[in-house]
Amino acid sequence: MIGIFGGTFDPVHYGHLRSALEVKDIFGLDEVRLIPCANPPHREQPAVTAEMRLQMLELAIKNQPGLKIDTRELDRYDLYQVPSYMVDTLESLRQEFPTEALLLFIGTDAFKSLTGWHQWQRLFDFAHIVVMTRPGFETQTLDDFFKARLAGVNELAQATAGKLCFQQVTQLDISATAIRDIIARKQNPGFLLPDAVIEYIKQHKLYETH
Repeated sequence: MIGIFGGTFDPVHYGHLRSALEVKDIFGLDEVRLIPCANPPHREQPAVTAEMRLQMLELAIKNQPGLKIDTRELDRYDLYQVPSYMVDTLESLRQEFPTEALLLFIGTDAFKSLTGWHQWQRLFDFAHIVVMTRPGFETQTLDDFFKARLAGVNELAQATAGKLCFQQVTQLDISATAIRDIIARKQNPGFLLPDAVIEYIKQHKLYETH
C-alpha cells in the first residue's frame, strides 16, 4: 500500500512530517509519497517558488526512510501550466501502480470541502481516502455516497481504491501560515520545523517582510 500526502509545503513543518510518519506506521505502508502542489486551485498561491519548496522538503526528509518526494504535480505544471487537480495526480499514480492500494490522506478541513474539489467523486476510482482526525473529532453526518464507502483500517488492503476511512492521528497544531508570520515578525520559528529547513529559510531570506 502506498500513501499519498499532498500540500504546498510552504514551508514544510513538523505537523506535516509527524502525520506522514504516523499514518505510515498505522496503515503499514510501503511508502508515503509527499507531493508538493504546483498550482493549488482552492487556495492562494505559495509564497515561494516550487523549486525552493521542493528543496526544503528534501532537507526535511533526508534521513527518513519510507517518506518519498513525488514531483509529478510540479512536472505537470512545468509542461502544461494547469491547476494541480488531485484527481489527475491520482489517475497518473494509478497508471503507475495498477495493483497497489493507494491511500490519499487529507485533513478534516479538506474533507469538509471535498465536494467542491474538481471531479471529486472520481477520486474514489483511483484511491481510498483517509481523513486524519484530531482527538475528540466528531464525524459530520455523512450522505449515502460516503456512508456506502466507510471502512476500517484493516479493510483498505482488501481493495485498491474506493473506501473512506477516518483515523485519529497526533496532529500538531502547527500551520505554515503561522510560521510565515513568525518569520515576517523576525521571531524564532524553532521547534516548529526541522533545523535544516530553518537554515535554508534564513540563507535565502524567505518569508521576510522588507
